[in-house]
Order: sequence, then structure tokens, then C-alpha cells
Amino acid sequence: MVIILRKKIKNKKLEKKRKVSIFRAFSSRNYRLYFSGQSISLIGTWMQKTAVPWVIYIQTHSLFMLGLSAFATQFPSFLFSLFGGVVSDRYNKYRVLLATQILSLIQALLLAILVLSKHYTAWEIMGVSVILGIINAFDVPARQSLVYDMVDNKEDLPNAIALNSSMVNLAKIAGPAFAGIVLEKLGAGLCFMLNAVSFLAVIISLLFMRFDKPITSNKSKKPIKELKEGFTYITTTPEIGFILLFITVMSLLVLPYDALLSVYAKDIFNGNASTLGYLNSFIGVGAIGGTIFLASLKDKSNLKTILLIATFIFGVGLILFSHITDFKWACVFAIMMGFGMMALSTISNTILQTTSITEMRGRVISYFAMAFFGMRPLGSLLIGWIAKYIGAPNTVLMEGIAALLVFGSFSFFMRKAILKKKQQSNLESEETILEKI
Repeated sequence: MVIILRKKIKNKKLEKKRKVSIFRAFSSRNYRLYFSGQSISLIGTWMQKTAVPWVIYIQTHSLFMLGLSAFATQFPSFLFSLFGGVVSDRYNKYRVLLATQILSLIQALLLAILVLSKHYTAWEIMGVSVILGIINAFDVPARQSLVYDMVDNKEDLPNAIALNSSMVNLAKIAGPAFAGIVLEKLGAGLCFMLNAVSFLAVIISLLFMRFDKPITSNKSKKPIKELKEGFTYITTTPEIGFILLFITVMSLLVLPYDALLSVYAKDIFNGNASTLGYLNSFIGVGAIGGTIFLASLKDKSNLKTILLIATFIFGVGLILFSHITDFKWACVFAIMMGFGMMALSTISNTILQTTSITEMRGRVISYFAMAFFGMRPLGSLLIGWIAKYIGAPNTVLMEGIAALLVFGSFSFFMRKAILKKKQQSNLESEETILEKI
């Protein structure tokens, strides 16, 4: 009896330790493998993202071509992401992810060969970038939805998604830094080659994974019908529709604030490229702080409330940053912006993954990718056009106000939904009592 009691106490202590651990998702072997491989691969990805615009600008000296090169990568992802979601739900998402990582390796290798040959044009670089955009459209839904299967204890899923975000933000800091050194000393070709090699890490990690339950595929329906089913599912599931609408509005009106950071660095703070780098670094610090905060949350935390608080912090940070002229204070407010931005995107992803059913998860994530990644280029065009007439500070101020309006609007609708749910619950309870009488 004493031995049994001791075991129970020990198990309770271990369970408590697991719940408060920031790295509790690492208890799943498959997730540990994924995290280690993806961490290396993402650094290579950001090296390539830094090197491509550098190569384009060095050859063309055209700001238009710079914008076009970004569009060449982003727009195909927006265009094909819904089909990527269907493929993720229709086929074995593990195999889809393995295929997209191999294709991404080949794409980086093509870029490296092209640049190292020293006989290339900017249009050829953008053509290869379009290929990457198409690959990403199928990669993101498969990768994001497969995380659910990698985590043994589903209560650890929010922690796993938060750790993913921290991994991305660390790569955003490390990748461009390494790229700068390699570009200066060894050239862009080696940047692309190192990215190609980095994909080996995630491919090897995927090959070592083992799943207790087979990740089955579903080919019983036509792809177009599955596409329609996905749209019907999100429109008839209020909780998912709520989050997708939220992230669409934020991506269009608020998140593209970073398009104006160059104006602040050069014209408002009278700085240079290093000034812009510092601003981005402090935003990155805030984002990492946000992911650590989310990773430390308890399993039963109210994510919707935290989502709204993050939106409020983001909006206030933008308003305070908008007309600041002191660079030190600007860095403080940049941390607020980074914290709020990363928290709201990570929590949105978490809610969608934990709410959606397994059969629809890939399609739901594809809509999230469309809303989050697809609206931002359009938002950047809109923000740039507005800033042309009212200036960057007033535009960022408007973005902060827009974030607070979104906060207020969605708070109202969320309270209304909660009241409606309570009323339905009370009505069901009364009906149960009457039935008993």
C-alpha cells in the first residue's frame, strides 16, 4: 500500500512538472525530431530569403524588381494554398511534407547552380522563386497539420505550436545574420547551397519518425467536392470562422506595419540599414518573449481572452510607436509590437488546430495560410498607398487604432457568443429538469 501511494505521489509530481515545463512538447519523440531538423532548415531558409533580394537588387538596382521578387514567392502560395489543404487532407500528410521538403532542397540547389554559374538574369531567379511559392502552398498545410500527429499528448499541442513560433523567430534573427557574413565573404551562391544542405536535416528527422497510428489518406471524394466541403465547414463552424475573419482583417489592415519601418529608420531616426536592423531585432525580441509566454501557459488557459489581450497590446504598441522620435523609446514600443503580433498569430493557429476535426485540419490551415500570408502583400500595397498621402507616422497610428477597433468588435461578438451559449445551456438544463418531473 505504501509503495502504491509513493508511486501515485511521484506520478502526480511528474505530471505537475510536465504541465509547468516550457518544453513539455519535447516529451514526444517525433516532435523532438521535427524541432531539431526544422531549426536547422529554417536558418537556411532565412539565409535564402535574405540573399534573393540582394542578388536581384545588385543586378537591377530597381525597387520595383525587389517588390516583384517578393510577390513572385508569395502570390503562388496564396493562389494554390487551398489546393494544398485539400492535398493534405486527401493524401498522407507525412508523405506530402517529405515530398515538399525534397522539392525545396532541389529548388535551393537550382538557385545555387544558377548563381554560381554567373550566367543568370533576375527573371530566372524570380522564375525559380515562383516554384518555391508553389511548393510552399502544399508544404504549409501539411507541415502545420502534421504537428498535431507528432504530439503524443494533445494537451501539449498549444505548447508545440508556441515552440514552433520561437523556432521561426530565432531563425529570423540567425539566418539573415549568417547570410550577411556569407554574402560579404563568399557570395550569394553559397547562401543558396547552404540552404539546400540545411534541408537534409529536416528530411532525415522525418525519416526517423515513427507513428503509432497510420496517417491514412482519403481519396473517396473528388478534390473539387473536398474544396467545397472545406469552405462549408469553416462557414458553418462559428469558432473557426471567427478566428479566420479576425486574422484576415489583422493581416490586411494591421500586420503590414513593417512595410514602413525603412521610412522610420532613414527619415525619422536619421539612421541607416543598421538602424532598420535594430528595429527588427527588438521586434524579434518581443516576438520571442511572446512565444516563451505562450509556451509556459497552462493547458486550460482561455486562449480567446489571451488573443484579445495580445491584440490590445499590439494596437497600443503601434499607437505609441507611430509618432515617437526618440529611438530608445521606439525600441521599447517595438518590443510591445513584436510580442502582440507573435502572440495573436500563434494563438490563432493553436485555436484552429485544436478546434478543427482531423478530416478538415489541412483545409482549415490552408485558409489560415491564405488569410495570414495572402492578405499581407495586399495590405502592404494599401498601407503604402495611404502613407503616400498622410505620411508613415499617421498611417501607423491608423493601424494601431484599427487594431483597437478589431479588439473592441471581437470582444463584443465574443461576449455575445458566450451569453448565447449560456442561454442554450440553461435552456437544456430546464428541459432536463422538466423531463425528470
